[in-house]
Amino acid sequence: MYKTYETELAGRKLTIETGKIAGLANGSVLVRYGETVVMVNVTAAKEPKEGIDFFPLSVDYEEKLYAVGKIPGSFMKREGKPADKAILTSRAIDRPLRPLFPKDFRNDVCVVATVLSVEQDNSPEVCAMIGASAALSISDIPFGGPTAAVNVGYVDNEIIINPTVEQREQSKLTLTVAATQEKITMIEAGADEISNETMLEAIKKAHTEIKKICDFITEIKNEIGKPKFEYKSFATDQEVYKEIETNFKERMHKDIQTTDKEVRDENIEKITEDIINYYIEKYGEEETESKKQDIADSIHDLEKKCVREMILTEHKRPDGRKLDEIRPLSCEVGILPRVHGSAIFTRGQTQVMSIATLGMKSEEQMLDGVDEETSKRYIHHYNFPSYSVGEARPSRGPGRREVGHGALAEKALVPVIPSEEEFPYTIRVVSEVLSSNGSTSQASICGSTLALMDAGVPIKKPVAGISTGLVTSKENPNEYVMLTDIQGIEDFFGDMDFKVGGTKDGITAIQVDIKIDGLTYEIIEEAFARTKVARDYILDNIMAPVISNPREELSKYAPRIETLTIPVDKIKDVIGPGGKMINKIIDATGVKIDIEEDGRVCIYSVEGQDGPKALKMIEEITREIEEGKVYDGKVSRIATFGAFVDLGAGKEGLLHISKISSKRVENVEDVLSVGDEVTVKVIEIDHQGRINLSMKDLEIHE
Repeated sequence: MYKTYETELAGRKLTIETGKIAGLANGSVLVRYGETVVMVNVTAAKEPKEGIDFFPLSVDYEEKLYAVGKIPGSFMKREGKPADKAILTSRAIDRPLRPLFPKDFRNDVCVVATVLSVEQDNSPEVCAMIGASAALSISDIPFGGPTAAVNVGYVDNEIIINPTVEQREQSKLTLTVAATQEKITMIEAGADEISNETMLEAIKKAHTEIKKICDFITEIKNEIGKPKFEYKSFATDQEVYKEIETNFKERMHKDIQTTDKEVRDENIEKITEDIINYYIEKYGEEETESKKQDIADSIHDLEKKCVREMILTEHKRPDGRKLDEIRPLSCEVGILPRVHGSAIFTRGQTQVMSIATLGMKSEEQMLDGVDEETSKRYIHHYNFPSYSVGEARPSRGPGRREVGHGALAEKALVPVIPSEEEFPYTIRVVSEVLSSNGSTSQASICGSTLALMDAGVPIKKPVAGISTGLVTSKENPNEYVMLTDIQGIEDFFGDMDFKVGGTKDGITAIQVDIKIDGLTYEIIEEAFARTKVARDYILDNIMAPVISNPREELSKYAPRIETLTIPVDKIKDVIGPGGKMINKIIDATGVKIDIEEDGRVCIYSVEGQDGPKALKMIEEITREIEEGKVYDGKVSRIATFGAFVDLGAGKEGLLHISKISSKRVENVEDVLSVGDEVTVKVIEIDHQGRINLSMKDLEIHE
């Protein structure tokens, strides 16, 4: 049955329609926000996926370019691989939903959000996040929502919910918050050095709006929601677990306590082997084989319980650190001789190498999506090869994780990147994860700051990143322990990965992943305070002693830039017919040249004199010839009455035979030849624009 529900969000009408389209999906809604329209369909497999130990949820946010009246620019003229922005939105939809499904649920669930129409003032990402929650809530799929989301801006010291395009352009904050009625479930932010207090206030204001949307979805669910279907539980067999816990808990507690990840992994492999042998000896191979998955699940659960108990009750960490202690840190710069900037940042067994490259303005990344951003000149890429975790897997290109971590590091550094006017380069940083034991994205932020300074990029301030973790009590939700600088095992078995990047003066990026039903304001406030202390320590005590300011000189292998601004009507003269003139300059000097529509010209060269030489050639082409001025030129042709001199810029003047010298000249050829370089004075520009020149006047002047 077709139903329409309306509410208001940030002063604009929000509509959810259902029952009209996609009738075979488990749940389907059409979300309208202004003229932005997003369709969300959710489906679930009838049977569980066997042989897996996780919940198989997939989320796809599909940008259709017809939504903004565009035809795809690819050769195929159809949408293909999702753009990075779509991948990031898929991740943002996934994160608040995943913890709200039953822990023992193993049926495939697919969430597909299709962008059908976009009005730039009204975010399709927010519509997709609200739509996913609504579709799951009214479906028969087991789901503990609803959840909802809003965007937040900060303009003229005022917090704005779902800012318009105009407000976003002025905003110092790009924040997305997702939450349930009770708690915050996801935070994603890019900010221009926002204080902890302002960020927390923005999150609280977002939650106030989100609660209203959650109430709205709950009303829809109560009216038309389907009963949730029964599913096969994949909860751990408690008999198997209790036997393993009774016989091996003490040893497990001991084996997980080591600073070395490899040693811990070896310990877990050995105890796993011993547990299986224990079962074979006691119950036989056939019985053991039949309980293989239950044994594996029980070992996992026991390791998790030991880690969490140790942290929560003993306030001990697996590697022996204090709760707020950072792992050993080190960094170095200038490690690669021919790149433009490089650095290695090491935190415990996590190690990242970042490399900075400077390029032409025309090398900026072109974006083909449904929003108004068409290009970016600062690009951050993150690579996570299998050797970084000691695995043997072939590389298959960047996945969603790599895209997400690269975007987080990029977001953290964008506020300190110099403007195009200050530093007219395209900048690319690549972070190669060399070794991973937690918080590689935050190590990327630190390493990339160092690489940029090593490259001589005049960043406004250094940026560092750190993450905090969380372990909560099942018996008492208000009891928790927070950890600074979590390693892999603490992330894997913990409840939160709260990543914050920023300068000493404020936050520049946040990404929060959680595995519980949400975070309280108290936890968020403490996470902000913990990360601020840790960031300041890293900036002052680790990074600053190695390199405190950007290098004054660029690498000798980096392109140098000469810039000038020419009249717009002269652009065609510099380019020439069919690019003839600009190609002539490039061939003569070996430079690269970018010309903007407003007349700005950037000349990129590696050799010291090539740039100034090209600059002079462009100046000669674009200069205006003025009466009384002296110019260098080249004899282009000779006539009986004088010589014609090429003055550049497509201008030619006549040097009459009587003006060649103060001495008598019988024949022009006696004094001049085609190709001779001469210095001449413009003595007249007549009403028809003809230029008369003199060499004799310069003799007399001398």
